[in-house]
Amino acid sequence: MTTDTPAQSAVSRIMTFTPSKEEFKDFSRYIAYMESQGAHKAGMAKVIPPKGWKPRRTYDDIDDLVIPAPIQQVVTGQSGLFTQYNIQKKPMTVHEFRKTSNMDKFCNPRYVDFDELERKFWKNLTFNPPLYGADVSGTLYDPVSVYLKFEI
Repeated sequence: MTTDTPAQSAVSRIMTFTPSKEEFKDFSRYIAYMESQGAHKAGMAKVIPPKGWKPRRTYDDIDDLVIPAPIQQVVTGQSGLFTQYNIQKKPMTVHEFRKTSNMDKFCNPRYVDFDELERKFWKNLTFNPPLYGADVSGTLYDPVSVYLKFEI
């Protein structure tokens, strides 16, 4: 198995893994290896696919894939004291999620640079709660897939 490199402190370091083609074929087994190395402690890991791996060419066939539990992140508060609630929404298809995400209220505001975009995101978080469609079982990739989900 290919080893990792730390990217943060030893307490919650984000590890990087470079599996071989053979290791990448059984990705569930490789995830178990990553967890045995402590990758789950940071909540995420970076996986660099082996040479020759290519992502799928099109995503035209995923519109019917169901996102079982989209999460809306609601933040309330003021003056530096905030509370965040994750509200589970009803299941939706990728097509419905794409349509929703393209609504004006979910699109990126105009910005000069990424610092300004980040400031606008945090400033507007209490007025416009984001919607997440993560943690979907399955894959958006071709048969050799990458799917990581660490829960802490």
